[in-house]
Amino acid sequence: MTTYFPRIEEIIAAKSTLNDVIENTPLMENRQLSLKFDSNIMLKREDLHVVRSYKIRGAYNKMKSLSENQSKAGIVCASAGNHAQGVAYSCHKLGIHGVIYMPTTTPKQKVNQVRMFGQDFAKVVLTGDTFDDAYKSAMAECTQSGKTFIHPFDDAKIIEGQATVGLEIDMQTDKPIDYIFAPIGGGGLISGLGSYMKQIHPETKIIGVEPAGAPAMKDSIAAGELVTLENIDKFVDGAAVQRVGEITFDICKKVVDDIVLVPEGKICTKILELYNYDAIVVEPAGALSIAALKFYEKEIKGKNVICIVSGSNNDITRTEEIKERSLLYEGLKHYFIVRFPQRSGALRDFVDRVLGPTDDITHFEYRKKTSRERGPALIGIELQHKDDFEGLQERMLENGFVAEYLNERPDLFQYLI
Repeated sequence: MTTYFPRIEEIIAAKSTLNDVIENTPLMENRQLSLKFDSNIMLKREDLHVVRSYKIRGAYNKMKSLSENQSKAGIVCASAGNHAQGVAYSCHKLGIHGVIYMPTTTPKQKVNQVRMFGQDFAKVVLTGDTFDDAYKSAMAECTQSGKTFIHPFDDAKIIEGQATVGLEIDMQTDKPIDYIFAPIGGGGLISGLGSYMKQIHPETKIIGVEPAGAPAMKDSIAAGELVTLENIDKFVDGAAVQRVGEITFDICKKVVDDIVLVPEGKICTKILELYNYDAIVVEPAGALSIAALKFYEKEIKGKNVICIVSGSNNDITRTEEIKERSLLYEGLKHYFIVRFPQRSGALRDFVDRVLGPTDDITHFEYRKKTSRERGPALIGIELQHKDDFEGLQERMLENGFVAEYLNERPDLFQYLI
């Protein structure tokens, strides 16, 4: 078990290194969130870096520390996106050639950004379905070539770079900070941020936030040892890892006061709200810390709270999926297999007698089959209000429409929708 813990002087040294390549990101009060939670909510806008995430901090700090021989030999990294962009940008800035392994599931927008930031100094290799697959391929190249591996989170210099987020917060406000909410993927950001704050402001509560479909840090802390998740929901690609780092796990046990798990649908709702209310575009991992506020609304009332907005590398092609997940989570979108009588006017009867005045059919698939009294149709219905669902079900029964509800059948739902 590692005994490493970032010292204040190491974090200050990392900040000095980073002054060459980044500017302090703003700490902004958010009126909408403050009013909603009756507290003082501030957003640390790490999404406003040139690479649109905090990852540039750790990547540049690590690569700047390489020896001349290591720099000449080149580097390798594995990333689902944001770390790759930080490494690519650092490769170009420092003149170091790198090979960057990314999962094939990485949004195209992130892959293109990596190539743009690295230009002729970064080569992208797409492999596997998860970060862990890309990691194995990257380590294999390091073993074969002798190049230095730039870990996305489990490295002292990476953690010290991410810790400069806490140092900047300390410089930017004189208010006592009661709570800081920060996303957890592999644990580099919260390890660094938490280690700084607990040394300077031990009274500040550090709340980690993980997607419900990838609770690697929470499960590990609960088990008292590193846990490798067998299956994860990859939707929050910037924070969905099967196994956190050894160093970050050890630090998080010391500095993290609690970990909140946020359903992916709730994260999607928050992405849409941030865009509609504040014109802030975030990726799923970037919305994690803000989405967690709802689960702490009693504790944070009247308090000074900071949420780390970790990144904004979102792919516009994911918008429909984000909207769909949000509607499902909020209870506004419902899917059924409805067995219609095979007669003319059956669909009209369904529309006239079952749908409420503000209900909307947004999905319909039907194929008429011969020699059958009833034909199944796949129907998606969007409601204006969550409470309208009970009435919809009652009207189906009253009018003799036999329906199978798919939202509670994930096996069928994922196959059909």
